[in-house]
Amino acid sequence: MRFEFGGCVVEWRGPAPYYFLPVPEEECEEVRAVAGMASYGWGVIPVEVTLGEVVFETSLFPKDGGYLLPLKSAVRKSQGVEAGDEVRVEMRVRVG
Repeated sequence: MRFEFGGCVVEWRGPAPYYFLPVPEEECEEVRAVAGMASYGWGVIPVEVTLGEVVFETSLFPKDGGYLLPLKSAVRKSQGVEAGDEVRVEMRVRVG
């Protein structure tokens, strides 16, 4: 299952700052349809993501009925991405 979408990078300040791209509702509905086959626990969904020229693996975090796509620090920095930036990604849900 592959998606392409964009949005505004958001920052969550905890013990360390974390950066996420909210997954649009339409894509969340499709992810929810395969969540049982893809999740390895706690509702997280493993994905492969392309941001700019970088391909990386991470897991979607469930949040308020939707999902947040974590943007790894090394990936963000290499692509010059900061909180508030509009970005586009390609994402593939890794099932099984």
